[in-house]
Amino acid sequence: MAEQINHPELTVRQIDLTEDRTSDPITPDSIKADLIESSTAITYQSTNQSTGQSSDKIDKSSPKIVLATLNARYFHTSFGLRYLYANLKELQSCCEIKEFIIQTRAIDIVEQILEAKPDIVGFGVYIWNIVETTDVVSLLKVIAPEIKIILGGPEVSYETEQQAIVGYADYVLTGPADLSFYQLCKDIINETAPDRKIINSTPVALAELELPYQYYTDEDLKHRLLYVEASRGCPFKCEFCLSSLDKTSDPFELTLFLKQMEVLYQRGARNFKFIDRTFNLNINTTMQIMQFFLDRMTDDLYLHFEVVPDHLPRKLKELLTQFPEGSLQFEIGIQTFNVEVQKNISRKQNNAKSKDNLIWLKDNTNAHIHADLIFGLPGETFDTFKDSFNQLYHCRPHEIQMGILKRLKGSPIIRHTEAFDLRFNPLPPFNILSTDRVSFTTMQRINRFARYWDMIGNSGRFKYSLPHILSDKPFDDFMAITEWIFNKTGQIHKINLKKLFELLSQSVEALFPEKHQLVISKIELDYEASKLKSLFNGLNLYAVPQVETTSKNKSLKRQQRHMG
Repeated sequence: MAEQINHPELTVRQIDLTEDRTSDPITPDSIKADLIESSTAITYQSTNQSTGQSSDKIDKSSPKIVLATLNARYFHTSFGLRYLYANLKELQSCCEIKEFIIQTRAIDIVEQILEAKPDIVGFGVYIWNIVETTDVVSLLKVIAPEIKIILGGPEVSYETEQQAIVGYADYVLTGPADLSFYQLCKDIINETAPDRKIINSTPVALAELELPYQYYTDEDLKHRLLYVEASRGCPFKCEFCLSSLDKTSDPFELTLFLKQMEVLYQRGARNFKFIDRTFNLNINTTMQIMQFFLDRMTDDLYLHFEVVPDHLPRKLKELLTQFPEGSLQFEIGIQTFNVEVQKNISRKQNNAKSKDNLIWLKDNTNAHIHADLIFGLPGETFDTFKDSFNQLYHCRPHEIQMGILKRLKGSPIIRHTEAFDLRFNPLPPFNILSTDRVSFTTMQRINRFARYWDMIGNSGRFKYSLPHILSDKPFDDFMAITEWIFNKTGQIHKINLKKLFELLSQSVEALFPEKHQLVISKIELDYEASKLKSLFNGLNLYAVPQVETTSKNKSLKRQQRHMG
């Protein structure tokens, strides 16, 4: 909340860029030379997006457009809004971007939007902000019904008409709206807007797009995560994911992309999160991008990639070994090791090669490995998921993200609803509640496991003690710890770190007493690394009350405190 008050909106400014889109050989010197020759003028390729009713004439009164979204945290930036802004052509001068966080009250967001006196407001709608955005849009329509509201984003691109938020909007753009948002705004300004509310955006050729990277502000570069993409789409058909609807993966022109990265780098950007679904799909492209950043390596450069686990050829491995500690994070989707479940969701994965590569990455590179599992997939049982977790744990990734299956609107997973009795939460985040093989009670147990694992296993705060607590059956051991802590506290949130150290120690004493003394010595190392102010000796590390040696004369307690 405090951050949102300090940074209520984004100020967009223009940075010099070149429009050269040729495919010359890519070298650091060639990129720098092109930057020196870049021009302040930005030209736009014309697109054939207009309808017969549209006019090229722009209203001279310059109506105000606001692009808005609600991010999960201030640290996140809206990549989508910057793409829309970058492709507004002559309407850019009429537009500003306003980013908020979901914790901000709807009425305060509406007040800040209205301060801009907008005629058109476009909202980016996602699974994480649909509830809060609905509140904002409904309130905005009550206060200023004359404002034209346009919705876009994956959450409103499917099953559109059934959603409450759509009832408050004037228009909804489904699919990639990079260019169609501009056309709709122009039609509204010229009073030639379509008479239908839901407008399907046509597929976008990447070469037609103006890239958005110059619209990251200096504030973004210093304090926020920068999203970048070298490609769009995914060739795989995993049915839980919206990317399964893509026909293929299309790359951006590599020379232009790297020039954009050079601009960001020269401006001081050091934190890059690639949103490519399969970054290591085209190894030659992957190698060039990785080499580009390796040539510019600094102590604070940090790169985040999503990679497929069974495709790490030798030449890529050799390059990865050159990256220093703290410079790479790989998000690796495993989801399940169960072959039948993989078939059910149309997922192709070489399990043996995936495990070998995970182990190789951990042993031979400095990359931080974040591996994903999903519980609740069609055909998955408690035991098959346990087996997947155990296999993945023994591959020793730094983090195991235990996701719960969600019903993403438009994803093909819904075809299994009847056959596997998939029952989803009707409210966001639309998580699975039960299946024909997993009861609601079991689902709740896994939810608690996932929450405690995130606090204990993924946090890195128990790296000395946890390996001595878990055996070769880590799932069973941690499930026992999960149930012990929950039975004692009834909480999965709002457990402070000091209390968590105590609970973990107490659970080990109760469940694995033969390990307790060794674990205490390891927990002390973890506690010292945490930099908590209170003394380790002051923690209550025992589930069973310890007998203390005290003076027989209780009246002397006060005097004893002054002794020694």
